[in-house]
Parts: sequence; C-alpha cells; structure tokens
Amino acid sequence: MLLLLPLLLAALPARAATAPQTPAPGPLRIIGQGSAGCIAGAVRLPDVATGLETVRRSHSSFWGAPRTVAALLELGRRAHAAGLADLYMGDLSGPRGGPLRGGHFSHQMGLDADVYLDLSPRPALTPVQWDALEPPSMVRADGRDVDPARFGAGQIALLHLATQLPGVDRVLVNPAIKRGLCEQVTGDRTWLRFVRPWWGHASHMHINFRCPEGQPFCPARPPPPPPGDGCDASLQWWFDQMDQPPKPPGPPARPPAPPAACRAILAGTGE
Repeated sequence: MLLLLPLLLAALPARAATAPQTPAPGPLRIIGQGSAGCIAGAVRLPDVATGLETVRRSHSSFWGAPRTVAALLELGRRAHAAGLADLYMGDLSGPRGGPLRGGHFSHQMGLDADVYLDLSPRPALTPVQWDALEPPSMVRADGRDVDPARFGAGQIALLHLATQLPGVDRVLVNPAIKRGLCEQVTGDRTWLRFVRPWWGHASHMHINFRCPEGQPFCPARPPPPPPGDGCDASLQWWFDQMDQPPKPPGPPARPPAPPAACRAILAGTGE
C-alpha cells in the first residue's frame, strides 16, 4: 500500500483537472463552512455589466450563489452611480465550488468575491494584457500603511458601498488598508466594523456573504466583533507580528477535504 501512495497522490491533480466545468443542476444547495465546501445551482457573473468587468479570465472563476451575483451586480451599479471607474472583478468560486486554482482556501461555496481596489483610468489593453492584468497594491512597500498615491477617497467610497450590500457578512482587507480607513474616515464610522484585517489582500477586498436562508448545510459564521470601528489594539496586533522573528518554513498547507455531501456535486455523478 505504501508503494501505491505516490501514484495515488500523483493522480489527484489529474482528477481535479477533469472535474466538471459546468454548474451542478437543480435547486440551490450550499454545503460546507470555512475553507471546505461546494455549491449546486450556481450562476455566473457576466464578464461585462454596468460598473464592472471580469479580469484574468483564463485563470479565474466567476460563479456564485444567485444572491451573491445579484449583490455584486448591484455593487457595480452603485459604484457607477457614484462616478467610480468600472470595477475589476477577480475570483468568486468555481461552477461547483470546491478548491480553486491559485491556492485559495476559501471561495468554495459561491459566497466570496474578490474586487480589486484600483480605480485609476482604464487603458485600452490587448486580450493578452487583459488576461495577465495584475492591479497594483494599495499598500506601502513596508506594509505598515496605505500608499497615498493609490489609496484615497475613491477606495474608501468603494469599501463603504461593499459593506452596505444585502447579505454581506464582512469585507477582508490588508491590515494597512484597515489602518488607512481608521485614519481617514470621518463622520459615520459604524460600517468600519465590517471591514476586517487579514493577511495579503493588498490589491483587493474580499467580500464574504452570509449563507442564504434555507441552506441547512451552510452554518452561519460567528458575527463580526461587537459594535465598534475595529481601530483599537486588535488592529495593532497585525503590525506587531511584523516585528517578530520569522518562523521557519513549514510544509505547504493543504486545503481540508470537502464534506462527504459534496462528493457527488464536485464529481458530477448522480445528475
């Protein structure tokens, strides 16, 4: 059996590559939590709609729960009405959920979306350039604050709009972007509670939506921390980690196995 193990592991990428690239039919079913799950009844975000367009299409996935896609289309309309540049849309989920290419451990249940924060003028691009587009970071090279040449009123307005979408649970950004919001937002700051710091996310925000009603196999996440803007010692913790000695590298992280109820959906069997 030990001699067969390398062969079995080598076969895993091949099986993933042949997974169905169409949504699972039938009514909406969202199964899982955290970083392991799947979805049936997903719909695709259009490549072009009012106020938004998808990018990096050959290696991104744009499927989500119907309510997720409807909320993102509404974000595009609201951003357009506010005079912002068309939004660049990154990964949502695969047509059936499950692990995505590129190392995402979330984005598995049609409830997550990456929206780039770059709002600079949109140049004309060739198809090759469009597919390789890498929107710039909003964060200074030292990682401790936003880059004032890139992050400003437009990004703040966009983040505010995202927190107001129906069904939104939280919006993840780089800790330096959260710090920029804490320093620059005046007046109503209640929406800052829903903008949470997380590793990476220097060029985009990650919008996470709550499980829709009627999905018993999609348990609700704990709510964000109690009311407050999140600009307290809990934010400073992220910057304190930068001053700690680097940890020795460990083995590459592997996503957890999907729930057993996802096997038929991800494999395309029993349809």
